Amino acid sequence: MDDAAATDGGLLPGQTSRIRVWERATGAIRTVHASRSRRYEAPNWTKDDRLLVNGDGRLWLLPADGSGAPEAIPAVGLPEANNDHVLSPDGRTVFASAQDWHIWTLPLDGGAARRVTRDDGGMHFLHGVSPDGTRLGYVRLDPEGENWWASATIHTIGVDGDDDVAVTTDPGPADGCAWTPDGEWIVFNTEQFSQAPGHAQLARVRPDGAELEQLTFDDRVNWFPHVAPTGDVAVYLSYPPGTVGHPADLAVELRLVSVDDWTRPTTIVALHGGQGTINVPSWAPDGSAFAFVDYPVADPSEP
Repeated sequence: MDDAAATDGGLLPGQTSRIRVWERATGAIRTVHASRSRRYEAPNWTKDDRLLVNGDGRLWLLPADGSGAPEAIPAVGLPEANNDHVLSPDGRTVFASAQDWHIWTLPLDGGAARRVTRDDGGMHFLHGVSPDGTRLGYVRLDPEGENWWASATIHTIGVDGDDDVAVTTDPGPADGCAWTPDGEWIVFNTEQFSQAPGHAQLARVRPDGAELEQLTFDDRVNWFPHVAPTGDVAVYLSYPPGTVGHPADLAVELRLVSVDDWTRPTTIVALHGGQGTINVPSWAPDGSAFAFVDYPVADPSEP
């Protein structure tokens, strides 16, 4: 979901937006693209080895091997986009959230955009597509009162905009919903299991809302779980204790965990980031690597 406190898309003085790739076999990290003028966010990985990111309210594509710079997708009729976008299983279609609080769809390489969600009084923030390509997972907020985030629940909806189903209804805001590759579970982050405001942990639930299960149990604030296409491991974003929401520009970690035991994570990279780093599924289609964005700030004392 797009955090209203971090939606200007800009960079701090001396800050760089780096689109990066972590290789699972070696643990090596390489920079695909770096920018001092545009804040890129939230990579997806296409079937033909490109990365889809957002920046300045637009969607961009670039080669995952770093051989070219981002090029804007000609998205006709798409309102200003935020960092919630996912690819259809066949790789031909982008589903994207926009700043009008709706979910839109368009061809990956550009064309006319079509709105999916209806005017039902809610705010719709996309995070996942079912493995069979028939349903979207999104976070719904109801814009009443000052604390919109407190109402956040996980929903699924048909890709045609029909059959909206509430998956979570219990108190405690939820976000970051994505299906497991077998379609059996939706993984997400939630504050339901904590009494401390903002203390999100990871959980999973059946797509029909049954069998809710907590997965992580630590003092850190955990967001955006993404299970690899191989189904055996997941990566998630871990904030320092006491973080509220998913802000930008903090000392955060990306953690790797076996899906058989989420309580034994390995930190694979510590970075300056948060919002925009890994909001949406970013694994390579074969599960060999994943993409993320960090935002280092130069030390002003250095030349």
